[in-house]
Amino acid sequence: MPPILQFETKRLLLRQWQLSDYPLFSKLNADSAVMAYFPSTLSVRESDAMAARCQSLIAERGWGFWAVEVKATQQFIGFVGLHIPTATLPFSPCVEIGWRLAAEFWGQGYATEAACSVLQIGFEVLHLPEIVSFTALLNQRSQRVMERIGMHDVQENFEHPSVAIGSPLRPHCLYRLSYQ
Repeated sequence: MPPILQFETKRLLLRQWQLSDYPLFSKLNADSAVMAYFPSTLSVRESDAMAARCQSLIAERGWGFWAVEVKATQQFIGFVGLHIPTATLPFSPCVEIGWRLAAEFWGQGYATEAACSVLQIGFEVLHLPEIVSFTALLNQRSQRVMERIGMHDVQENFEHPSVAIGSPLRPHCLYRLSYQ
């Protein structure tokens, strides 16, 4: 197995998941504000399964959706990282960058700070030629993060196959960034 990548930004630590993260992640995934652009909130069981899958993929590949903690307080605040989507998307195969932070940590630049470092790892360490990001068209907050980290809206909107037909969350936008 490859070594597990763990790294720091000025204020954050991106690391492998710990069992102590699971209850906080479950609380985050049960928050309707955090999950506003997903089909539903997650139950404790669903949230724990997602955290375990993130942990397993990092153990297997050395990278993935890393747990994020604030260095000054050692508080878990969510995840930021890279993932190979399981859904068949119009632009598959691909590696996406994604994030999900607890609402009390929004507006402090944490997602942008962590995502910039994740892009650097993706391009300079993992040698990925391109990284994508996508979200519901309604999710302006995540689209602003995508723009702040240098990604470009390529005007290739699509219907996400994992979201119910007719849902206002089904139309998605696609952002891309290529290694330069």
